[in-house]
Amino acid sequence: MTYNISKAKVFTLNSNPELAQEIADLLGVQMGKSSVKQFSDGEIQINIEETIRDYDTYLVQSISQPGNQHIMELLIMIDALKRASAKTINVVIPYYGYARQDRKIGDRQPITATLIANLLETAGASRVMTVDLHADQLEGFFNIPVDQLSGIPLLSDYFAEKHLSDVVVVAPDNSSALRARKLASRLNVPIAFMDRRTYEPESPHAVNVIGEVEGRRAIIIDDMIDTGGNLMLTTTVLKEHGVKEIYACFTHAVLSGIAVERIERSSIKELVVTNTIRLPEKKQIDKITGLSIGPLLAEAISRVQNKESIDELMH
Repeated sequence: MTYNISKAKVFTLNSNPELAQEIADLLGVQMGKSSVKQFSDGEIQINIEETIRDYDTYLVQSISQPGNQHIMELLIMIDALKRASAKTINVVIPYYGYARQDRKIGDRQPITATLIANLLETAGASRVMTVDLHADQLEGFFNIPVDQLSGIPLLSDYFAEKHLSDVVVVAPDNSSALRARKLASRLNVPIAFMDRRTYEPESPHAVNVIGEVEGRRAIIIDDMIDTGGNLMLTTTVLKEHGVKEIYACFTHAVLSGIAVERIERSSIKELVVTNTIRLPEKKQIDKITGLSIGPLLAEAISRVQNKESIDELMH
């Protein structure tokens, strides 16, 4: 597809330069020239190496591990773009880190997701574009436009092309129920839910399955996979309830700790993720299939730049 992008520049930082380059290539624009350096004590120094005066800028950076480093890079770059007289600063955050801290779950705790939103606005962001927030209410933390795109169509198209039979989509917990319903609707298959009283992989007896799964192929879906403990518990329970084959899909492959080892040893046939988070070579195992979110983000940027609706990209 050929895009008509004028008076716009795409910049990247260090979290996911490959994805940013793919977006620039799809849009048919050169990657913006900038450099990220560090002083001897670790302070970040950023230089923009071309004029951006009166340009619409799109800055691609996931708040992925190391999250603190990447959020500081992002904030400093936003400030640099603002001081260089960019017309707009559109922050493309494929993976919005700190999103799990969206409410207080105990006394004297922060709501860090709100803090990150405030920092982005204060730094000078004009718009935030992201993919599959951990909770939809995060959009309300901002006083600037937020475009939350959906990775579910990409994931559903992949599974539709596999032509699997006897499929059931499984929500591993209450928070993933809406995503599971959307995927099940697109695949035209039934849905099942995990009713749990624990998140400990060693306690499958404390989890029940609501829905018919025996003899079926299960597709587990959620927004992110971190340590993999929740996925392992869900997989154990599904096997005990007679599921014959298990797939899983996530938009964000955090994959911290021993997650990759758990997946490698598990009975999961295939785990499908997108590249909102860069997947290093050591985490690229045969069981993990990566899909690119680049075309979706490029389409969204093109529509924003040309003042067109992106509503169909958000569902």
